[in-house]
Formats: sequence, structure tokens, C-alpha cells
Amino acid sequence: MKFGIYASSLLAGTAVAAVPAIALADEADADSNQIVVTTQKVEQRAVDVPITLSVASGERMRDLGVTDIGELSAYVPGLNVQVQSANNPGFVIRGITSDSGSAQQGPRVTLYYNGIDISRSRGAYQGVYDLDRVEVAKGPQATLFGTAATIGAISFVSARPEAGTSAALTGAYGNLDARRIEGFVNMGNDVIAARIAGQWKKRDGYIENLAPGQDDLYAQDQLGLRGSLRFTPTTDFTADFVFTYDRQRNSGTPFLSKSLGSTSVDGLYDAAYLGGSPLSGELLGSDKLGLDRDVYDANLTLSWDFADGWNFTTVNGYRNFDALEVFDADGSAAWFLEFAEHAKGWQASHEGRFTYSDPKWRASFGWNYFVEDSSQYVPFSTELGTFLQCYANVIPGLGCVADDNSVPASATAGLVTGGLLTQVPYSSWTKNYGRNQTWSMFGDVSWTPVEQLELTAGARVLIEKRRSGFASNEPVAPIYGAILLPYPDTAGEIVYARRSYAAVLPRFNALYRVAPNINLYATISKGRRSPVVQLPNAASTVAYADEIASETVWNFEGGIKGSAGIFSGSLGVYYDKYDNFQVSVIEDGRTVTRSAGSASNIGVEAELDARFTSWLGAFGNLGFISGGIDDKASNGVYAGDKFRLQPRWQWSAGFNLNAPLNDSTSVFLTPSVTYRSKIYFEIPNSEAISQNPVTLVNLRGGVSLMRGKFQVAGYARNLTDKKYLLDAGNTGGSFGYPTFIPAEPRTYGIELTARY
Repeated sequence: MKFGIYASSLLAGTAVAAVPAIALADEADADSNQIVVTTQKVEQRAVDVPITLSVASGERMRDLGVTDIGELSAYVPGLNVQVQSANNPGFVIRGITSDSGSAQQGPRVTLYYNGIDISRSRGAYQGVYDLDRVEVAKGPQATLFGTAATIGAISFVSARPEAGTSAALTGAYGNLDARRIEGFVNMGNDVIAARIAGQWKKRDGYIENLAPGQDDLYAQDQLGLRGSLRFTPTTDFTADFVFTYDRQRNSGTPFLSKSLGSTSVDGLYDAAYLGGSPLSGELLGSDKLGLDRDVYDANLTLSWDFADGWNFTTVNGYRNFDALEVFDADGSAAWFLEFAEHAKGWQASHEGRFTYSDPKWRASFGWNYFVEDSSQYVPFSTELGTFLQCYANVIPGLGCVADDNSVPASATAGLVTGGLLTQVPYSSWTKNYGRNQTWSMFGDVSWTPVEQLELTAGARVLIEKRRSGFASNEPVAPIYGAILLPYPDTAGEIVYARRSYAAVLPRFNALYRVAPNINLYATISKGRRSPVVQLPNAASTVAYADEIASETVWNFEGGIKGSAGIFSGSLGVYYDKYDNFQVSVIEDGRTVTRSAGSASNIGVEAELDARFTSWLGAFGNLGFISGGIDDKASNGVYAGDKFRLQPRWQWSAGFNLNAPLNDSTSVFLTPSVTYRSKIYFEIPNSEAISQNPVTLVNLRGGVSLMRGKFQVAGYARNLTDKKYLLDAGNTGGSFGYPTFIPAEPRTYGIELTARY
């Protein structure tokens, strides 16, 4: 369910601009093409993977100041990561967004964490710290990453324990009283090793909240902890166990109104008045606006080289999330549209995979089982007179919320009843359920007929069972004589619908080696977003379910990647053709899935890195997308619309300076500029619910001492204090009051790092 929680875009908070994947190797590695990735389930150089792939090493991300998942997108053309709330991150690859909170709808972009699918929106967010690397594979990747990889996959690989003793600790302080502590401790030998890592971040909100008893909006209090254990009894066998805990205790999201209260006078970037319901503690779960979220994740990976060229790997995972978010959907002081969302669920997966490799052949084949069980409970609280006045203007001239944040609409009940009643509290709730299971078998074969040419073919065959449920309590409002929200009332009873599906998702790739470090590639692949078994249906009844057919996409792309002299980079061109493109829209106050018909995308992605000397380099990337829902009559009201959150252009550029002063001391500086063209926040598109182009300037620099054992750095993000929106529309828009969420202002600070 979309509550307008998208945020922290590619432009909103990284200290640098995009750095090409193949240029993100260890600084000590002179050949950046030697980055080793496992995108195709075997270890390869990134340049040898015949798909559009970007990779950020953990060390390089730390050097550049990336501390949040929302900052990744500045490194990858065609990627936007929107984290307005940790409860609803939005992942956008090539203009296609995956952020639905409904338990009934499947994701479009696969998030992998140590080989396990964590794509369910409400459980996907976690802290970014002590990572080995992040791999971003664009285009449909179902064969490699499962059915959720409709248009791409983002794979997070944590740093694993290693022999020896090492440690690092970073402390940072900035404006908004921002504090951050992160680090790791590693101990062990060649047989058994352990690693503990963590990150804690806290800051004040940047939108003042005038409502008594409420915190300023967009404050953060986040904690991430990870424990890892590696057991290697022989050189042929490795066992990795990783346990991760992630926690957020963040204040409310600033859903602000342009037409109600002081924000309509003073503007969206000044003080607001979001008070929520006086019955929030009883009805919504918390007296205060904000997010209370916990995520637990466990992963066991076993790898056995049991014969020459042969390996068997099994990856097993369990993830549990529980998140309560209370928010003021009307963006004003009125007791009007007060909601909460309590999302919780678990998922488990098992994969077994054999791989084989020799000079002519490389193959992988195996099986996967994935099950998830989740729910989304949405309580609603309002005062009946206020609701009717603000929504329907039942007393002309009275108004809803005044510029001084007083609420004339609150007098409605008294005026209508002649003073018999001054307040008529009303509450209701809905809950959707989803239990989804997928069984799949996959295989992938690469053949090298001659040294220069490699041909790959693969497919995933799957069977899935989807069970959707719905329950509600929508009482008839007193005096008014009807329900207030457009949901059927099941009196708390759960109604279920079940469906089963099957599909085959292929891919075909070709790689031609022009030179040892320059490759041409071409790929054709098919992606699929699972069908939606939707309750309640379009008719707002529960007698039967709407069945929104699967969304499918064929992807065609080609490009070049590699390095020559001081330059390294990549250039790719792609075309995507969608059938039955699924869209999430708000209709009469509720979020539903619809088919928008056919859609298409054509785009270009480029990355370039230049290393002029050992201490000076420049970088840049560019993404261009032209497309959207096809402009033809059969696509109805969606015809010609651009995809949500899809910029036509995005680019970033900057340089890295790391100049030695002597044998043990160096200075570093990384300025950058990022640009994103106009985006629309909703489908159907609306000029009022959009954001014009945004350019940001970011900076990070400092001094490194004792050959890197100590570092002092300063940073500034959004250096010019650009004011722009992260999101607009949201739930309030369906009641005539769209809300707008301001992006992060200028932030700056200093950080100290010690390494052992």
C-alpha cells in the first residue's frame, strides 16, 4: 500500500557522484578489471560478465562516505534507491519501481543479501556497513536471481571473517546533531574465524513539528549489528554463518499539505503541525508519529569443491520483520486522516546449486524453494465531523484547517447536532495477507567454441502458489449512516483466495573478447512479475478476487566494457518491451493494482573512469531513458504516461584526489555534481505531483595519517542547500489533499577513523 514513503533519491545524500563499476577496485590494484564478482554464481572478473553490471567494493564505498542504502544510486546509471522511510524503500532500475507494501503483490527488483532474496518491501531495508561489495545487475535476471528480478537485481555481500586480527572504528558528528559510530572486529585463523560489525546512526529531524507531544519530523535512530562465523576445515569446504539485526526508531515522515495549515503559508520547508489522532496510542499503536521496526536475518552457506572443476553450494536463509509506522496522511493539525501501518512477516529459502567449469564449458544448475508469509494491518482514526467537513465541505464557508493551524472543521459535529455532540470519534481497519511459495529449477550453460567467443543460454522453470487474504472492520458511522473508507466490511473475518501458476524464463548471452581487457556483449532475457491475487476486488466486494495477470518483459541489450590506457568504463544500450504492465494506483482512498497494458523503454547507460596519475582520477556516468506506458487507446487513462520516479536523464561527475605529502601522510578530496531530470511521482501523471530537475553538489575531503591507520574527513551533502521534493501525492491526494515530502537539506560534518 502506497503511503508516499519513497525518498532519499539518487540526488539526496551521497558525498560523491557515480563511479564506474569496473573502477571500484582496491586502490592498490592497478588493474580495475580484476574485480571478482559472483553475479553468475561463479567467480569472474566483472568485465567478463556478459550483462550490464555495476559493482561497488566495500572499501571504495567507505572511502567515499556511503553509509546508507539510499546513497547507492549515485554510483550506478539507471538505478535510483528511494528511502523516505525504512519501512518502504523504493528500488528503481531503468525507470521501473519496486516498493509495494501489499502482502499480495510481488516485487520487481530482487534484493539479495548474501545470496538470499530479501525483496519484500517492508523487510528489505537495512544498514550499509562492512560490506565486501554491492553488485547491481540490470535487465531481467530471473535465471540468476529468481522470479523477483523482473528488471534487475541488487546483491549485497557482507565482509566475511578472515585469518588474522583486524579492526576499524569510525565516529562522525554533523549538523542536526547527527552522530554515527560504525566499525568491525575480526579474529581467527585459517580454520575458524569470526567477525562482528555494527553501525549506529542518530540525528534530529529537519522539519520542526509544532504539535505538542510530537517529535520533529524525519529524525533518525538506527542500529545495525552483524555477526559472522567462517569454518574452513579443508581447502575444499567452507561454511559461513551470518546473523544480522537491524532496528529503526525514527520519528514521523513529513507528509505536508500545500492547502492546509501553516505549511500552505510558510512553505513546505518550514515548521509543520502534524499531531495525529488523540486516540493514537489506543487505535494506531503509538501516541507519537514515527517508525518502530525490527528485522532479524540468519544465513547459512556451505560450499564444497568435491571434484576437479565441480562445486556444490547450498544457501539457506530466514528473515523476519516487524514494523509499525504511524503517520498523519492529511499533513495538517486536523484529526482527519490518521493512519498506521503494522507490517510483519517472515520468509525462508533454500537453494542447492552445482557448478562446473573447464576451459570450454561453464555450467550451473540447481533448485530453489522460497516461501514468504506476511501481512499489512492498516488502522484508521478520524473525527467524523472533521472528516465530513474537510472531505465534503458539509458546512460551506467553515473551512478545514486555518493558516494558524486552528481547525474550524472540528466544530462541525457541534453545529450539525445543535451542540448535543462536540466530537464523534470514528475508527476502522483493514488487513491484507499474503502467503507465497515458489519452487524452481534453473540451469545455465556457457560454451567457449573459440578463445574470443563465449555463448550462454539458461532458463528458470517455476511453479508458484499464491494465497491472498483480506479482513476488515468498517463500521457504519453514527449520524452519517455509512462507512467512511471504500472497503467492504468483513466484520473481522478473513477471506482467502488461492491460485497457482507456472512459467519458463530464459536468457541468452554472447561475449566477444576484443582484447584481454575489452569485451563486447549482447543479451536477450525475459522477466516476469508474479500475478496479483487481489482482495478486495475492484467492485469492493469479497465474493471473489481480482486476478491481475503476470507482467512480462523481454529485454534486448548490447554494449562494451573494459579498459585501455588510463581509461576504463562501459557503454550499454537496451530496449525493454512490457506486456500487462502492473501499476499501483490510489482509488477512493485505497491502493489497488491495475494493468496499464503495454509499455516500453529504450535507454543508454555509460560509465567512465580516468586515472591521470596514481593520485588523481576523474569519474562520471550517464543514464538516458525514453519510454513509459505506450500511447495507445487500449491502455486507457494510463496511455502515454511516464513511469513513476523515472528521470529521462541522470548523470554525475567528479574527481578523486589522493595526494601523498610524505611516506605516511596524504590528503584526499572528492567533489561531485549529480543531476536528475524531471520525474513524476504517480501514475496517471500529474504536473502538480512531480519534481522539476534537480542538481546537487557534494564534497568530501580530509587527511590520512600513519599510512591509513588514522583518517580525519569532512563532508557536505547538498552543499548549496537545494530545496526539492522526495515525494508527492500519497494517501491524502485521494481525499483532495495531496501531501508533499521535502528532501534532506544541506548536511555537513566531520568523521574520525582508526584502523588496526
